[in-house]
Amino acid sequence: MLVEIVVAIVVVIVVVVLLAMSIRVVKQYERGVLLRFGRLQGVREPGLRFIIPAVDVLRRVSLRTVTMPIQSQGIITRDNVSIDVAGVAYYHVTDAQRSVLAIESVATAVNQIAQTTLRNVVGQHTLDQALAETDSINANIREILDRTTTEWGVMVTLVELKDIQLPESMKRAMAREAEAEREKRAKIIAAEGEAAAAAALGDASDTMMAHPIALQLRNLHSLVEIGVDKNTTVVFPAPLMSTIGDLGAFLQREALAARAKAPTAEARGDGSPAPGRPDVGGTAGRRTA
Repeated sequence: MLVEIVVAIVVVIVVVVLLAMSIRVVKQYERGVLLRFGRLQGVREPGLRFIIPAVDVLRRVSLRTVTMPIQSQGIITRDNVSIDVAGVAYYHVTDAQRSVLAIESVATAVNQIAQTTLRNVVGQHTLDQALAETDSINANIREILDRTTTEWGVMVTLVELKDIQLPESMKRAMAREAEAEREKRAKIIAAEGEAAAAAALGDASDTMMAHPIALQLRNLHSLVEIGVDKNTTVVFPAPLMSTIGDLGAFLQREALAARAKAPTAEARGDGSPAPGRPDVGGTAGRRTA
């Protein structure tokens, strides 16, 4: 009786162990590749799956997108500049069966092919192209990777150059170049401003020549602006000084005219004959005497 109980317990344990070994759960984002005695039996969809222990092997493959960093690579560009370039690639499995049968390790294979492709593609460009045409370089790398990894049931969706390290000497040279470019632009803008200002001043001078009063109004406006700051020094423009000189000459002429009329009035007051009139009464009295 005791032996039967022990045998029953052993049988139950064996059944439980075999049942545990035969049950597999395939998640929603996975696919199961079933191999029986090493031969492909097909792909199992997500859910609860049963296999034969010690006979079947179920390889679960994730279909989610994988983010894979590409290690920094020392690259010599086409113009013989040494740079270090790092990147990142995104890929996912599209064919679980081929990813198991065609390649041993998908992650390792994609990582290695991405590094070599990055080195080859960037090395075919100059430094300026590597810095300015990153979009075309990324597309070229992705195209080459996708063409290679399609045979493994893997699709590369995106490749990006993440970091480009330049030598210190090259950084200083590029900084000087950028500074010279900025100075050139500043000088060009300043010259354009001077040209525009000269053209505006020419138009203003033409207007003032046609309307001299406008120049005087402008002078008065300048005096008002100077007086706002309560300055003790006043600068008179040359046209205003000439106007003041003309006004002084006019006043001098008026004074001379007034002096010329003064002797005539004095002569009339002391009895002397006025110019142009004969002294009739005086002459008659002298003749009578």
